[in-house]
Amino acid sequence: MEAYRVIKNPLSTEKAIRLMETENKLLFVVDKKATKEDVKKAVEKVLKVKVAKVRTFVNQKGQKRAYITLSPESLAVDVATELGLM
Repeated sequence: MEAYRVIKNPLSTEKAIRLMETENKLLFVVDKKATKEDVKKAVEKVLKVKVAKVRTFVNQKGQKRAYITLSPESLAVDVATELGLM
């Protein structure tokens, strides 16, 4: 899948901000058909960071979200600032 089709938008909820600061994670809304590997490749390509782990879930509204854990050398807060979330 194309990288910009996989990642729809980042989320900057209170929980997402807390995860950025404490666990070095980013939260994105992703395409419902995207696999974890698709999400990992897309985030690494678009944001130019190293991804350690991807966890996905579909919420009650049918929206697929991905929790992306970044490797220690890539700080989630720095990436969020670059994206304009903070």
